[in-house]
Amino acid sequence: MIGKSQAISSAKNMASKEQITHVPQGIFATTRWTMISDAGGEPSPRSAEALEALCEAYWFPLYAYVRRCGHSKEDAEDLTQGFFLHLLGRTDLRGLDREKGKFRSFLLASLKHFISNDRDKKRATKRGGTIAHLPLDWSDADAKYQLAESNTLPPDAAYDREWATVLLERVLKNLEQEFSAGGKHEEFIRLRKFLAIGRGEIPYEAVAAEMEMTSTALRVAVHRLRKRYRELLKKEVSKTVTEGETVNDELSELLAAFGCGA
Repeated sequence: MIGKSQAISSAKNMASKEQITHVPQGIFATTRWTMISDAGGEPSPRSAEALEALCEAYWFPLYAYVRRCGHSKEDAEDLTQGFFLHLLGRTDLRGLDREKGKFRSFLLASLKHFISNDRDKKRATKRGGTIAHLPLDWSDADAKYQLAESNTLPPDAAYDREWATVLLERVLKNLEQEFSAGGKHEEFIRLRKFLAIGRGEIPYEAVAAEMEMTSTALRVAVHRLRKRYRELLKKEVSKTVTEGETVNDELSELLAAFGCGA
């Protein structure tokens, strides 16, 4: 299983890599924008699937933001749940203008507006009452938040840090799944550490001997792994922006959340 430390190390190493190349507009059709449009549509299997995917992908960065704003664990859970229900209950999601900004920025702005409105009215339903609940796993949310480096950052910075972490963890998970599907899971386990090691620091000869392969073969394997990692990272980032040429800008901002430059 790939953890947060692996994702962060990979992010920091990405800062020294060549810049993500241009992505032709429209190359990745299933974006987070189309997903939220589907989730906000009429009830259907597709909208239910979109809702689940949205919650799974983005609940923790939003939860971290709410906690850093000073809310308790319980109130942060309520606000995060309530925000998703509010967002998906909007009737204008299908007509949402994607050109107004990045999906990351849209979600945070929407959350801030929701919290502001929530302060002005008493909640109609208390925690544990009749309020609808989404399939979010709160079992270790507080422990995860307490251990996160973002728990000392300003709210907006905490949100960006956790957003970047979620994105990178998804990329590493997808990469692992690709290797596993090809019957190369053990190879991935041995090679994944090279995503977090600078090129000049890789002990090719020693590792090649451990893996019973030539140094040249290992270099090729590491090159392919890193190339595929960058491709998947580019694909994941492109799902949250509206134009291909903004991928580099978004990637730079996410790496900056770890104190890296792109």
